[in-house]
Amino acid sequence: MLKQSSQIKMDNLKRIWIGFCCLIATLSAFSQTQPCPLNINFSTGDLTHWSAFTGTFTSVSGTRQTQTFDSLLAAPSGTLGTVSFPESGYSVQGIQVSNNTSVDPFGGFSTIPKINGYQYTNSVLLGSTTVAPGSNQGLIRGISYVINVPAGNVDSPYTITYAYAMVLENGSHASNQQPLSRAILQTKDGIIACASPSYYLPTSGSGNALDEAAAHKQGFTQSPVPSPNTVGNGTSPYRVWTKAWTEVTFNLSPYRGQQVTLTFEADNCIPGGHFAYAYFAIRNDCNGLQISGPTAACQNGTITYSVPALADAAYTWSIPNGWNKVLDSLNILQVIPATAGGGTISVHEVNSCADLKASLDVITTLPTIPGVLSGNNIVCSDSNSSKIILSGNRGNLVNWINTLDGINWVTDSIHKDSILVVKNLKQTTTYKALVQNGSACSIDSTTSVLIDVNPVSVGGAISPTILNICQGQNKGATLNLSGSIGTIVNWQSSLDSIVWNDFNPANTDTFFNINNTNVPTKFRTIVKSGVCPADTSKTAQVNIFNTAFPQAALAPADVAICFGTKAILHANVSLGTSYAWLTYNSLYDPNSRTISATPYTITAQAAPASSTKYLLAIRNADCPNLWIDTFNVYVIPPIIVNAGHDTSVVADQPLQLNALVSDSTVTSFSWLPVTGLNNASISDPIATLGAGIDSIYYKVTATNSSGCFGVDYILVHIYKSKPDILVPNAFTPNGDGRNDIIKPIPIGIATLNYFRIYNRWGQMLFSTSEFNKGWDGNLNGTQQQSGTYVYMTEGIDYLGNTIFRKGTVVLIR
Repeated sequence: MLKQSSQIKMDNLKRIWIGFCCLIATLSAFSQTQPCPLNINFSTGDLTHWSAFTGTFTSVSGTRQTQTFDSLLAAPSGTLGTVSFPESGYSVQGIQVSNNTSVDPFGGFSTIPKINGYQYTNSVLLGSTTVAPGSNQGLIRGISYVINVPAGNVDSPYTITYAYAMVLENGSHASNQQPLSRAILQTKDGIIACASPSYYLPTSGSGNALDEAAAHKQGFTQSPVPSPNTVGNGTSPYRVWTKAWTEVTFNLSPYRGQQVTLTFEADNCIPGGHFAYAYFAIRNDCNGLQISGPTAACQNGTITYSVPALADAAYTWSIPNGWNKVLDSLNILQVIPATAGGGTISVHEVNSCADLKASLDVITTLPTIPGVLSGNNIVCSDSNSSKIILSGNRGNLVNWINTLDGINWVTDSIHKDSILVVKNLKQTTTYKALVQNGSACSIDSTTSVLIDVNPVSVGGAISPTILNICQGQNKGATLNLSGSIGTIVNWQSSLDSIVWNDFNPANTDTFFNINNTNVPTKFRTIVKSGVCPADTSKTAQVNIFNTAFPQAALAPADVAICFGTKAILHANVSLGTSYAWLTYNSLYDPNSRTISATPYTITAQAAPASSTKYLLAIRNADCPNLWIDTFNVYVIPPIIVNAGHDTSVVADQPLQLNALVSDSTVTSFSWLPVTGLNNASISDPIATLGAGIDSIYYKVTATNSSGCFGVDYILVHIYKSKPDILVPNAFTPNGDGRNDIIKPIPIGIATLNYFRIYNRWGQMLFSTSEFNKGWDGNLNGTQQQSGTYVYMTEGIDYLGNTIFRKGTVVLIR
């Protein structure tokens, strides 16, 4: 420790005198209260009355070198009114008081705790993530408070209760060399061991590996945030472990009238390369052990109670008769109140230096019953009013909540009555009420009420707004409604815009085809959205042209043809003077397009490659509207037939033929000639050909259910020898289209197992099991040199025998 000056010694004498005066004042007031030491909980927002120290220690000798900041001096030498001190040798803060809650970046816990109902108000952070790599020095920082224990009865507890939370970087050192935090309670006679625990990550084995099971048992959790410090040798960056807030208490009544010193400290590891920091918070209540938890418990609900821990203590809990114990984990108790009225919860905790008892009187309340809502309604947007009523609930209304999408709920913190009146809604909304029976019972939600909001009716517009039609027109004259909101109730017509007549039967379509309207007429629609008042559309005017509308009929309108054939298109015209085709794709019409007299028949031919719609338009004199209709020519896709590759077979050996087709509707096959076939009317006949034939050319025809057909051919050579696989002895892959690849010639082979090419070093350059596939002299796009190569090939003949051949082939460039 750094040598203190004579001034600091004088300051220490002053501190002892002030402490003595405080002790006398405390003793005079002890008969009424047992006040905690001033600013023991950092309530002034700084370190006043605390001394502090920062420094380092060496990894070899463990020698500590620290600078102490006196509790009776102001900064820079003391702590009066001081909030923070930097790490020794660094600008980053190593000691810092906080009265604002934030979240620890590694552990995710609050920097000022709330433990089972008790809210601490301040905390102090000791340490940082700063390390001194390579220096073999660890950073240390701590604070101390000299407590004047009030005189009095030693049987009356005087307790100090603190909470701590830690963030430690695992150094894989021996446990006593790991980063740590600790509390030290010391009298003039020495350290009180049972009230001076150290907290560190446990390791074991020769490699000092982290004992994760023991760490978890002690309340540590591995952080998902990597360490900011670099460590070599492949050490994982995810080596930071955290422990959330834990309460600890100790009893100072055995030291009545004496001084004790409380110290909190956080130290990096002994070699200095791994960090430690810890938070400490202290209760401002020294009157003995207290049970934390609600004094009002909800019947049949799970309630948690706890007391601050004593190091290595034994705990005994008792609960009211009829209550059920869920968990009794040392200083934490979980119970389910099963009886009305309440009772007393008590605890007794004992270790080698403390024997504490506490009790808490608890009352019980009945569980919340949320009740039900009534008031489902359907309203019109904007101007509306609905009443929602809460009934059957046990407990008070906490809030009304509502949602537009069933996912995101909005809280109404204004209305608190059991009857809610909602007005002028614009969107469909679901409502619930939140109910709670006293603070002990949980909040529950009611059933939901749906206020279904219908949009305001909009009649829309009819297009075209003016429609000129010819006498007797019943085709191509359509009125269309657009821009409406709601359901179409009916269409209406009027001759004078005053008297409107409903359609009978009603027309609820968005369109109306004019049919035999002979006088000028106006049309409109009636549109209604749910419960909203109906609205009328804008009107459309239909005018009548004096010339008659053309009349014709397609015979027939739908035609199906096979690919490559022609469709004959017929139209019988009963009224008209000329016509035109609006579709010309693969269409032939030998007529003049003039209709000399009616009745008249239009005949045309169409041969499209794919299904096509052909539009025909007919005009009658000076009527401005055309009669237009459509021929639908459906082209059945071509039937692709594959009879297989040309092949060879040994005389009198069976050859399996197989025709594959692209059309699943094919119903018949026909093979010609029928020579040697066991059945010429199936897709897969067997051919057996004698030695009297050198070759034969088969044609297969496949016909579908529509009469469309496709054909293919296969050439079969007949050899008089036994089955074999022949391979030419040379090839010239120069790209001239002749002898560019080397491939096997199967004779009487049903299956080619493989055909492979090797170079002289045994490297396989090519392999295939397909007929008519061969090697082009390249390997991965690179031309191979001229020279001799080895081939190996194997196949199965039509009798199931294996044929194997091996030899050489010369590549010539």
